[in-house]
Amino acid sequence: MSTLSFEARRYDTSEPVRITVSGQTITAIEPAWPRGDTADWPFVAPGLFDLQINGYGGIWFSDRSLTPEKVLAAITPYFAHGVTRLCPTLITTSHETFVAGFAAIRRACEQHSWLDHVVAGIHQEGPYFSSEDGPRGAHPREHIRPADWDEFCVFQKASGNRIRLVTIAPEVPRAIDFIRRAVETGVRIAIGHTAAATEQIEAAVDAGATLSTHLGNGAHPILRRHPNYIWDQLGESRLSASIITDGLHLPASVVRSIVRAKSVQQTIVTCDASGWAGCAPGAYENELGKVEVLADGRIVPAGQRDLLAGSGAATDTCVAHVANCGAATLHDAIDMTTRNPARFFGFPEQGLRAGATADLFLYRPVATTDRLDVVATIVAGEMRFGSFV
Repeated sequence: MSTLSFEARRYDTSEPVRITVSGQTITAIEPAWPRGDTADWPFVAPGLFDLQINGYGGIWFSDRSLTPEKVLAAITPYFAHGVTRLCPTLITTSHETFVAGFAAIRRACEQHSWLDHVVAGIHQEGPYFSSEDGPRGAHPREHIRPADWDEFCVFQKASGNRIRLVTIAPEVPRAIDFIRRAVETGVRIAIGHTAAATEQIEAAVDAGATLSTHLGNGAHPILRRHPNYIWDQLGESRLSASIITDGLHLPASVVRSIVRAKSVQQTIVTCDASGWAGCAPGAYENELGKVEVLADGRIVPAGQRDLLAGSGAATDTCVAHVANCGAATLHDAIDMTTRNPARFFGFPEQGLRAGATADLFLYRPVATTDRLDVVATIVAGEMRFGSFV
């Protein structure tokens, strides 16, 4: 059994502590009484948990040629950003590509027990969405279709029952029945890429939807003052909200407004990283379409500059931006990316306490920037990135 021991400052209190890890578990957290200044000690926090990551470095989970090796190659770069758990996300595509992507992730998890821990579940984002421009976002119109429970059952079987979250538009045919049936099996339902009317959103929530996916994005560029589907979700106390806080998807004022309306406890930070995240500026193409990675960090459908096609930022950047834009403290921003997604799925809330799973990251804040300097990432007791030096 491997053992780790290190000293750092707690992210929530700044208290200097010595942490001991044996196997996969935190076995002790004790006060550390340093002889000198602790100002240079890194902070330690529970590992980040991102429920919407589409791939990395040109690898998409929505790819019919996805292999277990590509799954590993797309996930491991996120250790450098403090991520210890995530939901690989497959977006709107053909039936065949969905099945191939889900099956590849299943095989990768079966082959590597540590990866099965990192993959907290799979997020199916689509294809049961609005076909309207704006709400559809960058999802390919030709694959948008009505909700299909039988199709989903094929997907769930291919994944080895790993699909834990489905984002759906409440107004598509058969959506409400789909939501009820999914919730009965333990799958969480989110509302997203929707142009739904007030009563349709209410019906989805009554049926069991509990999250708004990347609230404020995947919407018409111009909406009626009120009512509209953003206000309806923002004001619905039964819905938590995930938000993309990369500094590009939402203005700082909107981030602050959503956090204050929903509360820190009901807001989940995600990066929604595209499969083109980590790629150099340029033009790229796959079966999902043509995009451009711009020098300013935006990823856009080719030929225009108004719509975004996912994010190029990683989760730690999004956490830092929440604090830097004044929406919450860094402590709360980390909780929004650790405790909140765990609570949303019904998992034990990760914390800095003896007996907890040793999913941890060490970091130093970079003042007045959207950056955290990640020093080390520990996944289930194993060092996956960096060192204590």
